[in-house]
Amino acid sequence: MSDQQALPPPWNPYIATCPTRQVLDCIADKWAVLIIGLLIGGDRRFGELRRDIQGVSQKMLTQTLRSLERHGIVSRTIVDGQVTTVEYAPTELGTSLSIVLDQLRVWAEQNMDKVLTSQTSYDQRQ
Repeated sequence: MSDQQALPPPWNPYIATCPTRQVLDCIADKWAVLIIGLLIGGDRRFGELRRDIQGVSQKMLTQTLRSLERHGIVSRTIVDGQVTTVEYAPTELGTSLSIVLDQLRVWAEQNMDKVLTSQTSYDQRQ
């Protein structure tokens, strides 16, 4: 066994103190998934995101965008004009993440009937 094989992996999300847990907390959030999905279609202003993601509160959208920005997934740009606006866009990291998240969205859409059937069956047994 070489020295390289004997070393533990550098990141292990199964360990409570591993920083990957913070990243997973950020990107596994339903609002984050929806925001990233919309941003792949093009830069969006805050108001556009809020309008297009039904059910998200202003507070939750703000918190999620800040977290995504902090993790390097979304960039925030102030656009000067007659009215100063802020636009959000995926970073290179965010774009690479969107590929994975889009597969998750497709899986959910393709399996929704099975999930609903399972939920109904479970609820009837309770």
